[in-house]
Amino acid sequence: MVRILVVEDDKELNNAVCKFLEQNGFEAAGCLDAQSAYNEMYGASFDMILTDIMMPKIDGFELAETVRGLGDEIPIIFMTAKDDILSKQRGYRLGIDDYLVKPIDLDELLLKIGAIMRRANIKSAKVIEIGSLKMNADEQSCTLAGEEIPLTVREFNLLYKLLSYPKKTFTRSQLMNEFWDIEATSGLRSVDVYMRKLREKFEGCEDFEIVTVHGLGYKAVIK
Repeated sequence: MVRILVVEDDKELNNAVCKFLEQNGFEAAGCLDAQSAYNEMYGASFDMILTDIMMPKIDGFELAETVRGLGDEIPIIFMTAKDDILSKQRGYRLGIDDYLVKPIDLDELLLKIGAIMRRANIKSAKVIEIGSLKMNADEQSCTLAGEEIPLTVREFNLLYKLLSYPKKTFTRSQLMNEFWDIEATSGLRSVDVYMRKLREKFEGCEDFEIVTVHGLGYKAVIK
């Protein structure tokens, strides 16, 4: 799965962009400043960076310059209120790949991400195969030893998420925020209900296990 780092000090916009990306098949991590972005990049790899320019202490220009100075060719898109030609020239000279002016049109952002992914030859994995289990995100299909396992959309998305990052623990809140609507009135225990359903449907599968991490949430462990 393509991983995108969103660096934006407007918390509401940051959350909106991250959620939109995740709804469209990407893994998104949000940071409110450049220093947090450096820390995030130190501990994980990303396929693309979306960043604001005007941020406290370290701005987007410096962030892009630092990334490029390290020889990292990761694609960078600026998302900014700065609509002047000098800012655009400076950004492109630093090696950014595209420039979007706020207010951001999320559909346009998706098109630009797709175009940059093609140019950079970044592949978005849509199929997970673990032993006899196969999940196809485009088809929303899941088979075990060649037999179709009926899953609801939410069940499929939850399992696909866990299996995309085996051994990584996801809290109930993280899963709730990603796969339930903001207006949803169900509590965090709804996640437990869905995990129980998934365990029942895959009780005969010896390829993976959904493990409860007490006090936190859930993770998938490949056997």
